[in-house]
Amino acid sequence: MSAEKGAASRRRQPMGGGLAGRGEGRGAGRAQAGPEPEPRSRLKMEAPGPAPAPRRFTWEEIAQRSARGPPPQERWLVIDRKVYDISRFHRRHPGGSRVISHYAGQDATDPFIAFHPDKALVRKYMSPLLIGELAPDQPSFEPSKNKKLVEDFRELRVAVEKMGLLKPNRTFFMLHLCHILLLDIAAWLTIWYFGSSTVPFLISAVLLGTVQAQAGWLQHDFGHLSVFSESRWNHLVHKFVIGHLKGAPASWWNHLHFQHHAKPNCFRKDPDVNMHPLFFALGKTLSVELGVQKKKFMPYNHQHKYFFIIGPPALVPLYFQWYIFYFVVQRKQWVDLAWMLTFYIRFFLTYLPLLGVKGILGLHLLVRFIESNWFVWVTQMNHIPMHIDYDKNVDWFSTQLQATCNVHQSLFNDWFSGHLNFQIEHHLFPTMPRHNYWKVAPLVKSLCAKHGIEYHCKPLLTAFADIVHSLKDSGELWLDAYLHK
Repeated sequence: MSAEKGAASRRRQPMGGGLAGRGEGRGAGRAQAGPEPEPRSRLKMEAPGPAPAPRRFTWEEIAQRSARGPPPQERWLVIDRKVYDISRFHRRHPGGSRVISHYAGQDATDPFIAFHPDKALVRKYMSPLLIGELAPDQPSFEPSKNKKLVEDFRELRVAVEKMGLLKPNRTFFMLHLCHILLLDIAAWLTIWYFGSSTVPFLISAVLLGTVQAQAGWLQHDFGHLSVFSESRWNHLVHKFVIGHLKGAPASWWNHLHFQHHAKPNCFRKDPDVNMHPLFFALGKTLSVELGVQKKKFMPYNHQHKYFFIIGPPALVPLYFQWYIFYFVVQRKQWVDLAWMLTFYIRFFLTYLPLLGVKGILGLHLLVRFIESNWFVWVTQMNHIPMHIDYDKNVDWFSTQLQATCNVHQSLFNDWFSGHLNFQIEHHLFPTMPRHNYWKVAPLVKSLCAKHGIEYHCKPLLTAFADIVHSLKDSGELWLDAYLHK
């Protein structure tokens, strides 16, 4: 018992001579516990001071971190005056490495707001990337940008949010999905009931081509996070629509399409203009540059003619069909590949008993041919006739307006183009549900008029013709520079 009491007594003694430090048994405390603790006054004097002031940067310093030049290639960007180092993060960026890198060395406030519905959540993941902020004497965006235009557009963005124009009507999208599924069923019933003769075969092909085009517009809605408030539901249904209904990978679409939105018609940043210069000479500036450099990969002065051969008819069946499989295998996107395979399995199981191997291959090729023509004419009518050049780092509003144009509104045009006849509004507000484009269009027109910016809008057939006219013009510019400059 005495041993246990002694042990208990030792356990009750304060560690480090705490009682002695408060003046009780001071000598004994020093004998048992070593040096006396520092006085409290001295502890207060050595307490950590306030956090160091954030680093301050100028726009000149930021512009130098644009991933150009010799290694190490630093990438910085600015959002709401905060400076972020994305040199390592860009490879882990959920939207893709390139889309965020396209804004390295620039202010990315407006694209950040445009692409991220849940900005509060995203900002939490941005904290480790924060390295400082703009110096007090620096403007909130590059001095070369139109200050009043940037401020007016940001006010418009706030007004759009207050008006509820970013809130979707899910019934609209569900009805759109139902009409696609009904067309898909009607295509199969046509051959099942009427047989595989020429007329039912062609009717079924047209119906399936319509399914592919309309599913393309619908997957575009989900890919832009325009339907559900939670991103994960948009991503899930996006994989179903583009993977199961179309046989294409969501990751491939995301990789290409967000770059296009970030820097539309900017050569080397927008993948949609990568056909320059291998197949086409695009834009006045780039075509003249190509001619001056004496480069000739194709007879560009005839490109408005061969466009009808290698453009609308061939893009999907001869290029996309093999490239999408290369993309998912090369990037190990196995989930996307599984979704794609469900499309082909379903297609072959439902049509093979009715058409046989040759018939089903012919049907698939014809459907892709119809889809390709539909897709190319609609998507290119808004962009090819517009300004195409290198990235000049102009403000978000001007970037989108100079690269896009609209087509007149009508029930048919809205349906036929998936509301991409409102391409200007879509590019300014990429997460806006498409049924609200017409509501914001008058506000955009008003802002254009205020700042003297042309708001291009034309009839559907004129928009189609302008593709050919612009190719002819840029081909002639190339030829003149090639021969005489």
